Amino acid sequence: MQIAPTSLSGVVVLTPRVFSDARGRFCETWSRARLAEAGIDIDFVQDNESLSRPVGTLRGLHYQSPPMAQAKLVRVVAGAILDVAVDVRRGSPRYGQWVGVELSADSGRQLLVPAGFLHGFVTRVPDTVVGYKCSAPYAPECDGAVAFGDPDLAIDWGLDPAAAVISDKDARAPRFRDWTSPFDYTGPLPWEGADA
Repeated sequence: MQIAPTSLSGVVVLTPRVFSDARGRFCETWSRARLAEAGIDIDFVQDNESLSRPVGTLRGLHYQSPPMAQAKLVRVVAGAILDVAVDVRRGSPRYGQWVGVELSADSGRQLLVPAGFLHGFVTRVPDTVVGYKCSAPYAPECDGAVAFGDPDLAIDWGLDPAAAVISDKDARAPRFRDWTSPFDYTGPLPWEGADA
């Protein structure tokens, strides 16, 4: 598995090694041992999956606050997305910065979104299935969202925000400037800067 940094330190792209033949393909999508070698020692406790039928379905920007904050390892089972992470750790030198990574079932690439980051994605093709591992179980009392189209964040989702297919929860999400982050920056993550 290749582990590569993104422009947002702490958020990394994982690309599994794929074995293909006349039957199709095989790959190992996650290995605790391989990630631990790279300094990524996250105990994933829950797997989630979503199906988004229309192109332009936008889910996010979501977070789960402490003590149930979640790191996520996101992959596309079918279809394609733009996956976005935003650093919202108060005191971080990258506070409010975002990165977007194209993920697809064909590429096999995955995005590791650490705790302390907002997360969201928009679908590029119909009937997209996204699976993700979480480091904490879902806790409704800790669930929250920030407006995906916030002008202060200026995320380029690749579509007109008015055309996005969103939930009522995401439509009601507060603007970034009106929201108080529950996350604090405690220094670099163990795998930041590691050349894995």
